[in-house]
Amino acid sequence: MSAMAVEFKEDYLQAYRLKSWLLTTDHKRIGLLYMATITFFFFVGGAAATIMRLELMTPKGDVLPSPDAYNRLFTMHGVVMIFFFLIPSIPAVLGNFLIPLMIGARDLAFPILNLLSWYVLMIGGSIAIGILIFGGVDTGWTFYTPFSTMFSNTMVVPAATAVFIAGFSSILTGLNFIVTVHTMRAPGMTWFRLPLFVWALYATSLIQVLGTPVLAIAVALVAVERLLHVGIFDPALGGDPILFQHLFWFYSHPAVYIMLLPSMGVVAEIVPCFSRRPIFGYKLIAFSSVAIAVLGFLVWGHHMFVSGQSMYAGMIFSFLSFMVAIPSAIKVFNWTATMYKGSVRLDTPMLYALGFIGLFTMGGLTGLMLASVAIDVHVHDTYFVVAHFHYIMVGGAVMGYLGGIHFWWPKMSGRMYSELLGKLSALTVFIGFNLTFFPQFVLGYLGMPRRYYEYPAEFQVLNVMSTAGASILAVGYVLPLAYLLFSLRRPPDAGPNPWRASGLEWQTDSPPPVHNFEEIPIVTRGPYQYSPEGAEAIDGNGDDASR
Repeated sequence: MSAMAVEFKEDYLQAYRLKSWLLTTDHKRIGLLYMATITFFFFVGGAAATIMRLELMTPKGDVLPSPDAYNRLFTMHGVVMIFFFLIPSIPAVLGNFLIPLMIGARDLAFPILNLLSWYVLMIGGSIAIGILIFGGVDTGWTFYTPFSTMFSNTMVVPAATAVFIAGFSSILTGLNFIVTVHTMRAPGMTWFRLPLFVWALYATSLIQVLGTPVLAIAVALVAVERLLHVGIFDPALGGDPILFQHLFWFYSHPAVYIMLLPSMGVVAEIVPCFSRRPIFGYKLIAFSSVAIAVLGFLVWGHHMFVSGQSMYAGMIFSFLSFMVAIPSAIKVFNWTATMYKGSVRLDTPMLYALGFIGLFTMGGLTGLMLASVAIDVHVHDTYFVVAHFHYIMVGGAVMGYLGGIHFWWPKMSGRMYSELLGKLSALTVFIGFNLTFFPQFVLGYLGMPRRYYEYPAEFQVLNVMSTAGASILAVGYVLPLAYLLFSLRRPPDAGPNPWRASGLEWQTDSPPPVHNFEEIPIVTRGPYQYSPEGAEAIDGNGDDASR
């Protein structure tokens, strides 16, 4: 065969392989497509955060040319990180890859719809990146009216369109998961034999399906008012600007749990595996996921304590915000009880899980402070809120995501990564994160407002600490990308079950075959069949849930 013919054959094969990925309906491949996509968005949003921290090293603005440029930068950081990384991260990546494997199914209920959801996210993300390239938007990721409808001269309508389109991806994914869990469980896979990761994603899917349309309506109305000058939020036209806040936070506080509940599900899988004990309080953890999803829709008003709502409404929302902490506390106490007297192994996934528990607890406790009306009035719109938000979202959701990636990477790729580098990355992320965001609690309590381009000189030391922490945090995030990609160069060496885990997903090859299982498994026990090292196996979920 001539050299030209060989080259043509190679080009054809490469094009065929690319087409097979872009048109795949295999849930595992779609999960990997999502992983590549959101990794790109994560580093775009992270780059914006890096520039912001460099700007804030000094009291005077000397990195960005103007306050307006700073406004555009933090807006795109928020939009990209929240709508195109945090919300789709675990559901779209790990949920897509694992839910059918965990419940003993061949695929998700709607494979073509699953692929469509990825394309929809790509369309919305492409618009967002285009906005970033061609000038950006300066409203903040919340798009608050009346600024977004009356005063901003930036690309608000395209930004609202990007978020609107991305919302459909979230809805399609949630709908697919709900139908799959209801209709495609393997024989014997009762509700109380489901892994807690599936329970968490089921609760997350309910929020996605019920809450996301409200956000879509809110941002669509912003676009309608800007284009058609209809009086929806503009008080000069008979509108109500506070209405937007009600619509936005009715979705966006439950959206916190879209980002957080899946990480809780990841931790519920990692902790019993590396403690060699059945999960403590299986049913309580399962029901707490549903309770968080329900209560999350009732607390949106705690974002509006200073927006003019009545004192009585503030008291009710404060009480409900304290209530939503109860199911979260149940999870933390039960994970701790699972580890008690267990044979705990501090492998990389467990380090990330422990980091999640610590950072989430810190974020939750400061959330209770913000749920108190008196404290919230003092620290509202300061860096205290920024620190709390990032302890929950970055410290919680990202730690959970990285823990899940490290736990299931051998199943997804068939390869093991460097355990030494994995532990180093987990410790680096934990240390860098605390150095970045803990000083911001102090800054906020002392009165430094968020979203300011310049600040008084007395705040510089804490800002320099925060920027130094961000540089360490960046190293911790780049490390996994490097050693996980490097592991793909090695021959498969993981085996079906390197962690000696007990879930169904570990009972098939690594990586799994196209249809997951040679035969649909018959489930006869709960998902957490662990015992301490050297002891006999313990049957059940740690209570009577497996019966």
